[in-house]
Amino acid sequence: MDNFYAANYIAAKFILGTPCVLILLIYKWMRRHQANDAKIEEFLLVHNNFLPIRYSYSDIKKITENFKHKLGEGGYGSVYRGILRSGNEVAVKILNKSKTDSQDFISEVATIGRIHHVNVVQLVGFCFNYSKQALVYDFMPNGSLDKHISNKDGDDSLDYKKMHEISLGIARGIEHLHRGCDMQILHFDIKPHNILLDRSFTPKISDFGLARLYPTGHNTVSLTAVRGTLGYMAPELFYKDIGGISYKADVYSFGMMLMEMAGRRRNINAHAERSSQIYFPMWVYDQLGKEKEVERIDVIEEERETTRKMIIVALWCIQLSPNDRRGKS
Repeated sequence: MDNFYAANYIAAKFILGTPCVLILLIYKWMRRHQANDAKIEEFLLVHNNFLPIRYSYSDIKKITENFKHKLGEGGYGSVYRGILRSGNEVAVKILNKSKTDSQDFISEVATIGRIHHVNVVQLVGFCFNYSKQALVYDFMPNGSLDKHISNKDGDDSLDYKKMHEISLGIARGIEHLHRGCDMQILHFDIKPHNILLDRSFTPKISDFGLARLYPTGHNTVSLTAVRGTLGYMAPELFYKDIGGISYKADVYSFGMMLMEMAGRRRNINAHAERSSQIYFPMWVYDQLGKEKEVERIDVIEEERETTRKMIIVALWCIQLSPNDRRGKS
């Protein structure tokens, strides 16, 4: 009999306790998101003078024709094509709030909102309506660089001259972030996917969700967590003994991307059974040392020399020690 009452007691406790736990978890989730929303709203009010246009969510729906033309989708949300009243085409990124936080949104708006450079994508406006967050950029007809790097024989294949011009434009954009603004802007996610190309294939650095602003006089910065994309992340982000974290982390990422551009292949060994078998920079260095053409490079001296220069610069950019990395950036 005692066991019967004990079993009923435990069952009742479980039945009554479970809803209470769920309510408590929901309450904490709501409080956290309300705090994040309040933080964003406070930031927008304080920095209203330099921010781009703020749109309402109904404006966003009109601009995108109720999200009619989807351009792509990523971990942080979906991108749609839109048209402003002026007739200008824009790309509207609708953020997935469950996968972003207040700091990412603030970083994107705060950094890119104050930059005006030919090699940095222009943030036209943004939308913050608590549960609805969006970023409005200039539309880039030729998409991202990653779609062109390994496209060797397609109609939109870029020749070595254009690829070299694009690399120079990216370098100018990175240099502007590091030295051309009143604050030092560290991107922390330089990669082909985040380089957009306009109608003339002028490169534009985009996606500043991981970026951080620091005073120009600071040589190193402190981070609470590793940030970036594997394959492009500088080693000091993982191993503190290598050196302090600085703008040289972006230089490293640029170097890895530059090798992809020169070699016309992604940051893996296309001929290995497993992608981890051969370190991509070693593959490039091996090709350079043997004076072979890199992948599809035609036997044209000018082209070979341009590619060789790009690889040499890339190798300088990915030196293990941050102090040994060279380049204008």
